[in-house]
Amino acid sequence: MPEELVVSPTLVVPAAELHERFSRSSGPGGQGVNTADSRVELSFDVLRSPSIPDHLRPRLLARLANRLVDGVVTIAASEYRAQLANRAAARDRLAALLRQAAAPPPPSRRDTKPSRGSRERRLTDKKRRARTKQSRQRPHDD
Repeated sequence: MPEELVVSPTLVVPAAELHERFSRSSGPGGQGVNTADSRVELSFDVLRSPSIPDHLRPRLLARLANRLVDGVVTIAASEYRAQLANRAAARDRLAALLRQAAAPPPPSRRDTKPSRGSRERRLTDKKRRARTKQSRQRPHDD
């Protein structure tokens, strides 16, 4: 298991800041289902971590607000039978979650005006449609 969690070139989480808890996985199993603690809960304190740069912390806290409990994000992995595989899966998912939350916001949309040609085409199509509907009407007596 690698010691540190590399999220991006600017964000690397040391192993000392990651806390793992192991428990029994739910669901069906074989002989070892009641003895093997293969479920992994990986926790990382986003609020108090010294490894997060100061300019990234507010963005991470805002984007992970619904996942945080007292500033700590927790990932649970129990899809594999082996504890080692679940540990790797939890680390990968935490790295992906932090990478997504730390990504810069997309550039803001610039308003554009419809081109002259598109406005003319729209009006021409409206007139053509109006003439078509006009020709379908019954002639009325005046």
